[in-house]
Amino acid sequence: MPVAPGPTLETARLILRPPAPEDLDGWAELMADPDAARYIGGTMARSQTWRMMAAMAGSWALNGFGMFSLVEKDTGLWVGRVGPWRPEGWPGDEVGWSLHPRFHGRGYAVEAATATMDWAVDHLGWTRIIHCIDPANAPSKAVAQRLGSRFLEMGRMPEPYHEAPIELWGQSAEDWRARRS
Repeated sequence: MPVAPGPTLETARLILRPPAPEDLDGWAELMADPDAARYIGGTMARSQTWRMMAAMAGSWALNGFGMFSLVEKDTGLWVGRVGPWRPEGWPGDEVGWSLHPRFHGRGYAVEAATATMDWAVDHLGWTRIIHCIDPANAPSKAVAQRLGSRFLEMGRMPEPYHEAPIELWGQSAEDWRARRS
């Protein structure tokens, strides 16, 4: 079994760790669901999803951070992906989230994003965190608001998504720390 290229974080209900081969089934289900994948690049075949997951894992090797896979403590099931993300051309230091539909409505996105925002500020030294949100994605806007983030400005994603409108939500590390204390 390969050694994880990054830390493991824990919350009350979740384990957050770098992506691993056993995550592919859950990840592929997420990316095959038209509603769940609508705001994260659209549906993908399992082979495309593997490449996406490998890119996330590669971010850990190249950047020292990347999105975490979320695993439910009680069941061991893959819940989704959440965490720090900044590929080439990205509009800033993002903490993003995408959860498998069977886990929607449980508060897992806020719980996991809180842990990863703490980690990004404390361990990566990020001074500003953004969330790239499609203007029609009301559930993600609600998560951002629960995290204390606010709409900052319209932004632009790198190719091939550069023509789609994107809202940048976020906050400074100082605002995050003040909210957390």
